[in-house]
Amino acid sequence: MNLAHSQIAAEKIRLLVLDVDGVLTDGSIYYSNSGDELKAFNIQDGLGIKLLQGAGIEVAIITGRSSNLLSRRTNELGIDKVIQGREDKLTALNELLADSAYELDEIAYMGDDLPDLAVIRRVGLGMTVANASPTVAEYARWQSSRDGGRGAVREAAEFILKAQGKFAQAIEPFL
Repeated sequence: MNLAHSQIAAEKIRLLVLDVDGVLTDGSIYYSNSGDELKAFNIQDGLGIKLLQGAGIEVAIITGRSSNLLSRRTNELGIDKVIQGREDKLTALNELLADSAYELDEIAYMGDDLPDLAVIRRVGLGMTVANASPTVAEYARWQSSRDGGRGAVREAAEFILKAQGKFAQAIEPFL
């Protein structure tokens, strides 16, 4: 991975697409005795998404699993473009882009495992988490220092905002 090339690619990003399990979560799935599924989302990742949105960068989700929990979280974060239950993520990305004006070099995608690989290789900025599959890490142009579900998305958001010179303005309300 070449950081300078990643920064140049990040300057163009208008859309960040995220996988969920292993990226927005740590990849663990918990089941209660009553059969309920539970997932933990990192609050810092949520704020990173909000910072991107506030800077005019759209966020979307493509995930292999379907979950009411994810629908609730994406509603809380104001993410409208959500595709669930799709392992064919490149096809899902093409469907997501069918009604948009985004070019592939304006898209960043963050995933952690083999189903994400085709998209990571084709977008302008393929991103991954610290604990990604080694194969995915090999092909990604940028890798976080944080694990999935532990602030990796926030780190990616800040990287993109800094590359675009928008970070200082994004955090201004908190100063």
